[in-house]
Amino acid sequence: MDGKLLIITIPLVAGYLLDILLGDPRWLPHPIRLFGTVIGKGEVLLNKGKSQLLKGALLTILLCVLVFSFFYFTQRWLLSISIPAYYIFSSIFVFYGLANRSLLQEGKEVFNTLQHQGLEAGRKRLSWIVGRQTSALNENQIRTAVFETLSENLSDGVIAPLFYYAIGGVPAMMVYKMINTLDSMIGYKSERYFYFGKFAARLDDVANFIPARLTALLMVLVTFSKQGLAYIFKYGHKHASPNSGYPEAALAGILQCRFGGPNTYHGQVVVKPYIGEAPREIAHGELKRVMYVNHAVTLLTVCMIILLTII
Repeated sequence: MDGKLLIITIPLVAGYLLDILLGDPRWLPHPIRLFGTVIGKGEVLLNKGKSQLLKGALLTILLCVLVFSFFYFTQRWLLSISIPAYYIFSSIFVFYGLANRSLLQEGKEVFNTLQHQGLEAGRKRLSWIVGRQTSALNENQIRTAVFETLSENLSDGVIAPLFYYAIGGVPAMMVYKMINTLDSMIGYKSERYFYFGKFAARLDDVANFIPARLTALLMVLVTFSKQGLAYIFKYGHKHASPNSGYPEAALAGILQCRFGGPNTYHGQVVVKPYIGEAPREIAHGELKRVMYVNHAVTLLTVCMIILLTII
């Protein structure tokens, strides 16, 4: 087999299988936690005084350059001294770059808690994975929130990292994870981050533009859902985010249900456009279909990357 093909596919397949087997154990050190620590220290140091937009942009660019440089030169060095060491290093960081098992596990935990422990416990468990206020949600709203989160995070937690791996290997994948972490920490429109985090938020929008739409199309492909495809074009652009609406619209069409609507964030009611036309009750058993969609889309993406590498 071609050496270049092995260099790309072995870490990809190994990292993908590790994610399926292990997910994201809380006891395991994770580079995203290190990213978060560095971002936090940089924000405290720079987010004050004048030129906050410029300082935030410089921090974002610097961290992305440092991440890319570290992984690029480390991989080159490992290739020059030990191919097995290269495979181990790269496989570990592909594993760190993916979050499908942990994403699905969190959604499953909310569903099971709601079914077996009741509404209050379900609300509390949901609050671990969403930003909205959960204290007044009913059972159907909890299940809807889980499905919205699963579809959105299938894009930025799984398919986007794989997309950037296909473009630039582990270095590009890790830069994407840094951008995503920056957005989640400083990309808010609050007074504190409005200027400082604006560049990071816009960069995250750009980075997710193609992956979000690709994710939506792959979701439709693995389910052969004509309605999912129609919903992508009808509702994908109506979300407040330029990207999140596309995978959400695809899943709403696949399930023939409705997402969106008003929700409370940090004490303020935010009215989001509805995505879909059928405000029906979502059954507990429908989680299995959503899990199938996530697994099928992830596997298909991995296979596509391997095929493109062969070609």
